[in-house]
Amino acid sequence: MGWLAFPGLFRFYAMFHALVFGLQFFRKDIGMMLEFDRAKILEGEVWRVVTFLFSSSKVSAFGPLAGALLLFIMVRIAFMLSDALEGAWGVFRTTLYFLAGWLFLLLGNFISPVAFSGSGFLLYGTAFLAFATLFPKVEFLMFFIIPMQVRFLAILQGVLLGLTLLADYRLFPLFLLGHLNYLLWAGIPALRGQAKVVQSVQRRRSFNEKKLPKEEAFHTCATCGRTEISDPGLEFRIGTDGEEYCGDHLPD
Repeated sequence: MGWLAFPGLFRFYAMFHALVFGLQFFRKDIGMMLEFDRAKILEGEVWRVVTFLFSSSKVSAFGPLAGALLLFIMVRIAFMLSDALEGAWGVFRTTLYFLAGWLFLLLGNFISPVAFSGSGFLLYGTAFLAFATLFPKVEFLMFFIIPMQVRFLAILQGVLLGLTLLADYRLFPLFLLGHLNYLLWAGIPALRGQAKVVQSVQRRRSFNEKKLPKEEAFHTCATCGRTEISDPGLEFRIGTDGEEYCGDHLPD
Protein backbone atom coordinates (compact mmCIF):
# COMPACT_ATOMS: atom_id res chain seq x y z
CA MET A 1 0.00 0.00 0.00
CA GLY A 2 2.98 2.26 -0.50
CA TRP A 3 1.04 4.28 -3.07
CA LEU A 4 -0.84 5.86 -0.15
CA ALA A 5 2.29 7.69 0.99
CA PHE A 6 1.78 11.43 0.45
CA PRO A 7 4.82 13.55 1.36
CA GLY A 8 3.80 16.78 3.06
CA LEU A 9 0.10 15.90 3.28
CA PHE A 10 -0.35 17.99 6.43
CA ARG A 11 1.36 20.93 4.73
CA PHE A 12 -1.28 20.90 2.00
CA TYR A 13 -3.99 20.68 4.63
CA ALA A 14 -2.71 23.86 6.30
CA MET A 15 -2.47 25.63 2.93
CA PHE A 16 -6.11 24.78 2.17
CA HIS A 17 -7.03 26.51 5.42
CA ALA A 18 -5.06 29.54 4.24
CA LEU A 19 -6.96 29.44 0.95
CA VAL A 20 -10.34 29.40 2.75
CA PHE A 21 -9.16 32.33 4.87
CA GLY A 22 -8.49 34.36 1.73
CA LEU A 23 -11.72 33.36 0.02
CA GLN A 24 -13.80 34.45 3.02
CA PHE A 25 -12.92 38.07 2.28
CA PHE A 26 -14.58 37.73 -1.14
CA ARG A 27 -17.42 35.44 -0.17
CA LYS A 28 -18.27 35.21 3.52
CA ASP A 29 -20.52 32.17 3.14
CA ILE A 30 -17.77 29.99 1.66
CA GLY A 31 -17.29 28.30 5.04
CA MET A 32 -20.96 27.31 5.23
CA MET A 33 -20.75 25.84 1.73
CA LEU A 34 -17.85 23.61 2.78
CA GLU A 35 -18.82 22.76 6.39
CA PHE A 36 -20.05 19.35 7.45
CA ASP A 37 -23.83 19.05 7.15
CA ARG A 38 -25.27 15.55 7.53
CA ALA A 39 -28.57 16.33 5.83
CA LYS A 40 -27.00 18.06 2.82
CA ILE A 41 -24.44 15.30 2.38
CA LEU A 42 -27.24 12.74 2.24
CA GLU A 43 -28.98 14.99 -0.30
CA GLY A 44 -25.97 14.82 -2.60
CA GLU A 45 -23.45 17.47 -1.49
CA VAL A 46 -20.81 14.79 -1.03
CA TRP A 47 -17.86 17.21 -1.26
CA ARG A 48 -18.55 18.17 2.34
CA VAL A 49 -17.11 14.84 3.58
CA VAL A 50 -13.68 16.25 2.62
CA THR A 51 -14.05 20.02 2.68
CA PHE A 52 -15.28 20.09 6.30
CA LEU A 53 -11.64 19.53 7.28
CA PHE A 54 -10.67 23.05 6.20
CA SER A 55 -14.08 24.71 5.88
CA SER A 56 -13.71 26.99 8.88
CA SER A 57 -10.99 29.58 9.03
CA LYS A 58 -11.93 31.16 12.34
CA VAL A 59 -8.84 33.33 12.41
CA SER A 60 -10.70 35.69 10.05
CA ALA A 61 -12.71 36.82 13.08
CA PHE A 62 -9.60 38.67 14.30
CA GLY A 63 -9.57 40.96 11.28
CA PRO A 64 -7.43 40.90 8.14
CA LEU A 65 -4.03 41.77 9.65
CA ALA A 66 -4.28 39.90 12.96
CA GLY A 67 -5.95 36.96 11.22
CA ALA A 68 -3.23 36.82 8.59
CA LEU A 69 -0.53 36.86 11.29
CA LEU A 70 -2.21 34.07 13.27
CA LEU A 71 -2.72 32.06 10.10
CA PHE A 72 0.93 32.50 9.16
CA ILE A 73 2.02 31.20 12.58
CA MET A 74 -0.44 28.30 12.35
CA VAL A 75 0.81 27.29 8.90
CA ARG A 76 4.47 27.51 10.00
CA ILE A 77 3.75 25.29 13.00
CA ALA A 78 1.82 22.86 10.79
CA PHE A 79 4.83 22.63 8.44
CA MET A 80 7.11 21.92 11.41
CA LEU A 81 4.75 19.24 12.77
CA SER A 82 4.49 17.63 9.35
CA ASP A 83 8.27 17.44 8.88
CA ALA A 84 8.86 16.19 12.45
CA LEU A 85 6.26 13.42 12.24
CA GLU A 86 7.46 12.28 8.83
CA GLY A 87 11.02 12.24 10.17
CA ALA A 88 9.98 10.09 13.14
CA TRP A 89 7.45 7.79 11.49
CA GLY A 90 8.20 7.98 7.81
CA VAL A 91 5.96 9.36 5.06
CA PHE A 92 3.72 6.29 4.77
CA ARG A 93 2.89 5.97 8.45
CA THR A 94 2.37 9.73 8.81
CA THR A 95 0.02 9.73 5.82
CA LEU A 96 -2.00 6.91 7.40
CA TYR A 97 -2.12 8.91 10.63
CA PHE A 98 -3.83 11.86 8.97
CA LEU A 99 -6.04 9.74 6.71
CA ALA A 100 -7.23 7.80 9.76
CA GLY A 101 -7.80 11.10 11.57
CA TRP A 102 -9.99 12.28 8.69
CA LEU A 103 -12.02 9.05 8.62
CA PHE A 104 -12.50 9.03 12.41
CA LEU A 105 -13.56 12.69 12.34
CA LEU A 106 -16.00 11.97 9.53
CA LEU A 107 -17.52 9.09 11.50
CA GLY A 108 -17.62 11.23 14.63
CA ASN A 109 -19.50 13.99 12.83
CA PHE A 110 -22.03 11.52 11.47
CA ILE A 111 -22.84 10.00 14.86
CA SER A 112 -22.47 13.14 16.99
CA PRO A 113 -25.83 14.33 18.35
CA VAL A 114 -24.74 17.97 17.99
CA ALA A 115 -22.91 19.80 15.22
CA PHE A 116 -19.44 21.14 15.96
CA SER A 117 -18.36 23.88 13.61
CA GLY A 118 -14.70 23.73 12.66
CA SER A 119 -14.24 20.10 13.68
CA GLY A 120 -11.40 19.89 11.18
CA PHE A 121 -9.23 21.85 13.61
CA LEU A 122 -9.15 18.71 15.77
CA LEU A 123 -6.73 17.31 13.21
CA TYR A 124 -4.28 20.06 14.18
CA GLY A 125 -4.78 19.05 17.79
CA THR A 126 -3.96 15.40 17.17
CA ALA A 127 -0.86 16.36 15.18
CA PHE A 128 0.30 18.58 18.03
CA LEU A 129 -0.33 15.86 20.63
CA ALA A 130 1.62 13.34 18.58
CA PHE A 131 4.51 15.78 18.28
CA ALA A 132 4.42 16.47 22.03
CA THR A 133 4.47 12.74 22.76
CA LEU A 134 7.45 12.09 20.50
CA PHE A 135 9.40 15.26 21.35
CA PRO A 136 8.17 16.35 24.80
CA LYS A 137 11.11 18.62 25.65
CA VAL A 138 11.04 20.80 22.54
CA GLU A 139 10.49 24.42 23.57
CA PHE A 140 8.09 26.92 22.00
CA LEU A 141 8.30 30.65 22.65
CA MET A 142 4.94 31.73 24.02
CA PHE A 143 4.17 35.28 22.87
CA PHE A 144 7.65 35.12 21.26
CA ILE A 145 9.18 35.60 24.74
CA ILE A 146 8.36 32.86 27.27
CA PRO A 147 10.03 29.46 26.60
CA MET A 148 7.74 26.53 27.37
CA GLN A 149 8.21 22.85 26.72
CA VAL A 150 5.72 21.38 24.31
CA ARG A 151 4.57 18.72 26.79
CA PHE A 152 3.12 21.41 29.05
CA LEU A 153 1.28 22.95 26.11
CA ALA A 154 -0.15 19.50 25.34
CA ILE A 155 -1.39 19.24 28.93
CA LEU A 156 -3.01 22.66 28.54
CA GLN A 157 -4.67 21.44 25.34
CA GLY A 158 -6.05 18.43 27.22
CA VAL A 159 -7.46 20.70 29.95
CA LEU A 160 -9.20 22.88 27.35
CA LEU A 161 -10.71 19.79 25.72
CA GLY A 162 -11.96 18.64 29.09
CA LEU A 163 -13.56 22.03 29.78
CA THR A 164 -15.27 21.93 26.39
CA LEU A 165 -16.72 18.52 27.22
CA LEU A 166 -17.91 19.79 30.59
CA ALA A 167 -19.73 22.57 28.78
CA ASP A 168 -21.43 20.08 26.42
CA TYR A 169 -20.93 16.37 27.16
CA ARG A 170 -22.76 15.46 23.93
CA LEU A 171 -19.51 16.21 22.06
CA PHE A 172 -17.79 13.24 23.71
CA PRO A 173 -18.28 10.78 20.77
CA LEU A 174 -16.87 13.33 18.31
CA PHE A 175 -13.90 14.22 20.50
CA LEU A 176 -13.14 10.57 21.24
CA LEU A 177 -13.20 9.53 17.59
CA GLY A 178 -11.41 12.74 16.61
CA HIS A 179 -8.47 11.74 18.83
CA LEU A 180 -8.55 8.02 18.10
CA ASN A 181 -5.70 8.26 15.58
CA TYR A 182 -3.53 9.86 18.27
CA LEU A 183 -4.41 7.12 20.77
CA LEU A 184 -3.60 4.35 18.29
CA TRP A 185 -0.44 5.83 16.75
CA ALA A 186 1.16 7.64 19.70
CA GLY A 187 -0.79 7.67 22.99
CA ILE A 188 -1.17 3.94 23.71
CA PRO A 189 2.31 3.02 22.34
CA ALA A 190 3.83 5.72 24.56
CA LEU A 191 2.06 4.31 27.62
CA ARG A 192 3.18 0.79 26.75
CA GLY A 193 6.74 2.02 26.26
CA GLN A 194 6.68 3.77 29.63
CA ALA A 195 5.36 0.61 31.29
CA LYS A 196 8.21 -1.38 29.73
CA VAL A 197 10.74 1.14 31.04
CA VAL A 198 9.32 0.80 34.56
CA GLN A 199 9.41 -3.01 34.32
CA SER A 200 12.98 -2.89 33.02
CA VAL A 201 14.07 -0.71 35.95
CA GLN A 202 12.39 -3.06 38.40
CA ARG A 203 14.02 -6.11 36.82
CA ARG A 204 17.45 -4.49 36.91
CA ARG A 205 17.00 -3.49 40.55
CA SER A 206 15.94 -7.03 41.45
CA PHE A 207 18.91 -8.47 39.53
CA ASN A 208 21.37 -6.13 41.25
CA GLU A 209 19.95 -7.01 44.65
CA LYS A 210 20.42 -10.71 43.95
CA LYS A 211 24.02 -10.11 42.91
CA LEU A 212 24.92 -8.48 46.24
CA PRO A 213 26.90 -10.97 48.36
CA LYS A 214 25.17 -11.95 51.55
CA GLU A 215 27.06 -11.16 54.76
CA GLU A 216 28.55 -14.39 56.12
CA ALA A 217 28.52 -15.17 59.85
CA PHE A 218 31.79 -16.03 61.61
CA HIS A 219 30.10 -17.66 64.64
CA THR A 220 27.21 -20.14 64.46
CA CYS A 221 25.68 -21.99 67.39
CA ALA A 222 25.64 -25.73 66.75
CA THR A 223 22.43 -26.08 68.78
CA CYS A 224 20.13 -23.17 67.83
CA GLY A 225 21.83 -21.93 64.68
CA ARG A 226 21.96 -18.31 65.81
CA THR A 227 24.90 -16.15 64.69
CA GLU A 228 26.48 -12.86 65.71
CA ILE A 229 24.57 -11.35 62.78
CA SER A 230 21.12 -12.58 63.84
CA ASP A 231 21.81 -11.77 67.50
CA PRO A 232 24.74 -9.36 67.95
CA GLY A 233 24.57 -9.67 71.79
CA LEU A 234 25.49 -13.35 71.88
CA GLU A 235 28.83 -14.70 73.07
CA PHE A 236 30.23 -17.89 71.56
CA ARG A 237 32.54 -20.58 72.90
CA ILE A 238 34.14 -23.72 71.54
CA GLY A 239 33.04 -26.91 73.27
CA THR A 240 35.20 -29.91 74.04
CA ASP A 241 33.68 -31.61 71.02
CA GLY A 242 35.12 -28.90 68.78
CA GLU A 243 31.70 -27.38 67.96
CA GLU A 244 30.81 -23.73 68.57
CA TYR A 245 27.98 -22.83 70.92
CA CYS A 246 26.23 -19.64 72.05
CA GLY A 247 26.19 -18.71 75.73
CA ASP A 248 22.65 -20.09 76.11
CA HIS A 249 23.57 -23.56 74.85
CA LEU A 250 27.02 -24.26 76.19
CA PRO A 251 27.25 -27.96 77.05
CA ASP A 252 28.07 -28.98 80.62
